[in-house]
Amino acid sequence: MRAIQERVSTLEEAIKRVLYIQQQTQIEIQDLKQEMKEFKDEMKAFKDEMKVFKDEMKAFKDEMKVFKDEMKIFKDEMKEFKDEMKAFKDEMKEFKDEMKVFKDEMTEYKEWSKAMIEKLEKTTQDMKKQWGDLARKMGTLVEDIFAPSIDIAIEKYFEIVPNIVDTRKFVRKNSDTLEIDILAISDEHKKAFVIEVKASPDKLEYIKMFEENLKKIPEFLPQLVNYEIIGIYAALDMSENTIKTLTKKKIFAMVVRGDILEIVNFKQLKNK
Repeated sequence: MRAIQERVSTLEEAIKRVLYIQQQTQIEIQDLKQEMKEFKDEMKAFKDEMKVFKDEMKAFKDEMKVFKDEMKIFKDEMKEFKDEMKAFKDEMKEFKDEMKVFKDEMTEYKEWSKAMIEKLEKTTQDMKKQWGDLARKMGTLVEDIFAPSIDIAIEKYFEIVPNIVDTRKFVRKNSDTLEIDILAISDEHKKAFVIEVKASPDKLEYIKMFEENLKKIPEFLPQLVNYEIIGIYAALDMSENTIKTLTKKKIFAMVVRGDILEIVNFKQLKNK
């Protein structure tokens, strides 16, 4: 009996241990479940974080792709800009070369202009001297060429010998004046020859002025009121147009031929 009791006690003890171990195992299983749950929660949180990270990485990659595309565009633009800068530099170099050529040409032109100006100034001075000499010479046309032979020419063409030949006649009346280069008068025939001598006869205004002077003769020289006034426009030589103009205006045209004075439109006016 005692042996049975000992065995039962041993069995109870064993059952207690089994129950204890079972309780410990359940506790550990509960702890493991809790830990597993926590691990799963942590894994879920980790997965969520990883998803966020992946999304961020994807966004970053997308941004990097955009950045790379922009960098490529920027590089292309930089290359294009460099090409344009190179072309601009080449153009600037070409422009500088052209400017150098232009400056050289301008220098040559300035030197040429300076030489031409100096030459022109010298020519101008020479021309002024020549014009001065010519003016002095023309100033003696009346006395040296026309006045000494005017009576011969009048006699040749008009068969009249003037009894008065006056040169450089100057008449003033009030504020107006009248100048006559040569005035040849025949009191016998009541004719007055008014000769205008010009160095440059082919100017129309000179002929008009001479016409006006002829009209003023009776006013300034009343002693010639009843005289026939005959106008003679004289020069060393004159153009055909000038001669035609004088003929239309009934003014005789006188030129120098050799050493004699000739009225070149005398026949035309005589016929009229």
